[in-house]
Amino acid sequence: MVRLLTSMFGMLCICLLAFTPAKADPADEVRAAYSAWDEAFNKADAKAVAAFYAADAIFLPATHDVIKGADGVEKFFGGIFGMGATDHKLELIGAQADGNLLIGTAKWSASGKDDKGADQPWAGLATHVFEKQADGSLKLKVHTFN
Repeated sequence: MVRLLTSMFGMLCICLLAFTPAKADPADEVRAAYSAWDEAFNKADAKAVAAFYAADAIFLPATHDVIKGADGVEKFFGGIFGMGATDHKLELIGAQADGNLLIGTAKWSASGKDDKGADQPWAGLATHVFEKQADGSLKLKVHTFN
């Protein structure tokens, strides 16, 4: 009888493990968000870029401005696109999750223009704090870069 119960308990554990949904890898989730963000940037679509930000997002660009909300983000990137910025790429350094928050760090690069209109490479580091939405999508709550 003890053997039968032990065997049944073991089978129950195996079944429970088989039906437990696997947790998404935060690095994969952040990479996907980065890819979508880069795609919107590279279309020079400030409205599409701003759609990645929560209504109460805080954006801290290298200009040292404190920009709040998606509307401010849209205005900022509209200016960046007006300067001829293209070819943006986020390269994941690391990612971690804590509940509904995901934190990503990245190297970024883009092509831009200097004050005389000559092509100039841009690059730096970025930090992103995403909040997972009810539908599983990610919205940026905090974004800073240098």
